[in-house]
Amino acid sequence: MIAVLITLTPGRRNKFIDCHKAKVRIAVLPIMDVKTCWNSILELLERAYRLQEFTHEGLQNPKYSDYRPLFTTQDKWTIVKYVIEGLRPFQYWTLWMSKRHTVTLHHVITV
Repeated sequence: MIAVLITLTPGRRNKFIDCHKAKVRIAVLPIMDVKTCWNSILELLERAYRLQEFTHEGLQNPKYSDYRPLFTTQDKWTIVKYVIEGLRPFQYWTLWMSKRHTVTLHHVITV
């Protein structure tokens, strides 16, 4: 929902990018939607985690007071971090196996 709010108009999008342009080399926006692959959700979570400071700062505007309940607490960001760390090994092995064009189960489980 916050990704939609930020990118709804060009003005909001530019204001969000300006909010963190001075702090990072390449300013990016949150990912609004992902493919149906589970590892795309991991990319979405990683991007949201990296942008948490800027999202909170960018939405401090009084115009967005109705959206204050959407601000994620630090406890929830900690949970997101644990989920990301837990899924990273699965992403590595999924990508490794998908590059093969043969039967790959024997690479994972010793026969």
